[in-house]
Amino acid sequence: MPYVKPKDLVTRMIDAGEAKVFMSTRDTLIRSYMGAALLTIAAAFAVTVSVRAENPLLGAVLFPVGFCMLYLLGYDLLTGVFTLAPLAWLDKRPGVTIRGVLRNWGLVFVGNFAGAFTVAVLMAIYFTYGFSVEPDAVGQAIGVIGEGRTVGYADHGAAGMLTLFVRAVLCNWMVSTGVVLAMVSESVWGKIVSMWMPIMLFFYMGFEHSIVNMFLFPSGLLLGGDFTIMDYLVWNEIPTVIGNLVGGLTFVGLMLYATHGKTAPSRRAAAAAGAADAEAPAEETKDLVSAESR
Repeated sequence: MPYVKPKDLVTRMIDAGEAKVFMSTRDTLIRSYMGAALLTIAAAFAVTVSVRAENPLLGAVLFPVGFCMLYLLGYDLLTGVFTLAPLAWLDKRPGVTIRGVLRNWGLVFVGNFAGAFTVAVLMAIYFTYGFSVEPDAVGQAIGVIGEGRTVGYADHGAAGMLTLFVRAVLCNWMVSTGVVLAMVSESVWGKIVSMWMPIMLFFYMGFEHSIVNMFLFPSGLLLGGDFTIMDYLVWNEIPTVIGNLVGGLTFVGLMLYATHGKTAPSRRAAAAAGAADAEAPAEETKDLVSAESR
């Protein structure tokens, strides 16, 4: 299970960010569509397990299967490109511009939403036999999730918005850590184990992930959740996207780049230089005393 050291890992992150900025529109949309689709099918699976087994921890343990599948297949999530794409610009890779980074983010957002919404419609049909019966227990649970994580935040006003934002920051701190850890191993099992840990953590803790929410909330509306599209946008999706950007870029991308990409000079070298400077006057004094004694 070959291990990629942090310094080499940061180079891989920058290379990946550069590749995503220059990727064609077609490939960016396809990869982001499929990335969100696989992730949100896993979210539906995790909610189903949590409800039917009455064990939320088991659902969280199994949820990362979708994340692992999509990254092993080379698909993309907005939360990942938030972290990787700006590093290529920060590292001054030729041709990488802010406009190119924003283009990548915009295309991935569109593709992710389309993929997540597709799964939301398909799962709503699945839970209601084509909208011919009331949703089953899992469908009702998804509707409740949508209510609690929109109007539930709104009930607390500014404190609710702050909580939502912090949960989004924490979410992409973990998710982007999973994206990066997928690069620390050359083996499939090494990648899976590395990705599994932070993704399981974020799901069980109830952090806010913009792409998972692109599935949960449209599903909730289709399944009879008592909230509106505006509730979803204002009291979840928009603050979640901003929080995800801050969390992934600040606590993962920039931190790794700062300490392993642009490592500060070692204190050992500074100490050695200081010792050399201290020895020089001593040698000069010794030579002067020797000359006077003659």
